[in-house]
Amino acid sequence: MNLVAFNTTSLPVGRPLPFALRNAQGTLMAARGYVIRSPEEVQALVARETQLYVDTNETPETHRRYVDQLQHLLWSDPPLGDIATMRIAAPAYRPPPPRPSGPPDWYDLQHRAARLLRLPQQRGFPDALGTLALELAQLRHHAPDATLLALIYLSGQQPHLYSATHAMLVACVGMVAAQQTLQWPDAQVLQLGCAALSMNVAMTRLQDSLTRQAQALTERQLHTVHGHAEQSELLLREHGVTDTLWLEAVRHHHQRARGPLSAQSPGQQTARLIQRADVLGARLAPRATRPALPATAALQACYYDDERQVDEAGAALLRTLGVYPPGTFVRLASDEVAVVLRRGLSATTPHVAVVVGRSGLPTGEPIPRRTAQPAYRITAPLAPHQVKVRVPLRRLLDLATHSG
Repeated sequence: MNLVAFNTTSLPVGRPLPFALRNAQGTLMAARGYVIRSPEEVQALVARETQLYVDTNETPETHRRYVDQLQHLLWSDPPLGDIATMRIAAPAYRPPPPRPSGPPDWYDLQHRAARLLRLPQQRGFPDALGTLALELAQLRHHAPDATLLALIYLSGQQPHLYSATHAMLVACVGMVAAQQTLQWPDAQVLQLGCAALSMNVAMTRLQDSLTRQAQALTERQLHTVHGHAEQSELLLREHGVTDTLWLEAVRHHHQRARGPLSAQSPGQQTARLIQRADVLGARLAPRATRPALPATAALQACYYDDERQVDEAGAALLRTLGVYPPGTFVRLASDEVAVVLRRGLSATTPHVAVVVGRSGLPTGEPIPRRTAQPAYRITAPLAPHQVKVRVPLRRLLDLATHSG
């Protein structure tokens, strides 16, 4: 680690943290991408530690910003004491893309994506897909936790419109990780969204039917599955997609590349992040042959490669989502069952809402809990089928957006 003191007066409120915050021992105090919701939360964070630090080894951009600040200070010929006490500050705020008008209708988005992916031959397909990707990019920018909550929660239910929901989940999980953790350029983040949405376009209908098929795949089905990446790229080319990175990512999204991401082309980097998000999303969804897996098992599957080595893209997903991502279920030390609403200050302390009380009965109205408190710490992840109560998604999204 290379810990540099952070100027806490520049902590952004209402926007994702551009880097993780640590204490003097290097312990994580606030994960990168965590959204501080109020000045009071800033005060609470600062009160826990007299000084906060940033590990400049975690992101090259942070290190460059620190060096630039130091160089600027040296040029101004300051007193040596000013140099010794310099604190790194958060980057200047850049205006976000336009905010979508009104709350999203996720069920409508499911059906829109399904219609689009099932009919790639329709006129204007690339533009329509790009529009959907941009809409999802805006949602994940302005409300990343609510977006993750909606898609992970929907994925864990019955496999209705599986291909569309899965494509949107992979796109949004990948875009959040690319932007918050890997700090990819905005253009590449959006290209990832387009590629993730269209990665399985050559087998959309088959993918939907396979989630309900209990029998082994036929030889013809296996042939389609094994060749779908190349066929999806070909179909996209035939219908007007010319973006080379988008096409390269679709072509390679099932290849299990190893080694550092920096050694790969942007298209291969994008394909690799999609591939790990694809693994995660598939395990968070139920099939006819198995139920959805708990979040920890799904994250473990994308964290390691085939040789049980840590995969850099999978590790980026874990750092971004935390151990218990929004939309998943957990059991608390209070013996209550809760759904995760938002990521917390650390990977293991998200904000949750109790939906089943310690008596085993539904609470009726979700009850917010802070898992950083020992009485409500998380003791186990739960798969969706282990939770018999279903809370309307709209209510959970309201809680995720407005609860303290």
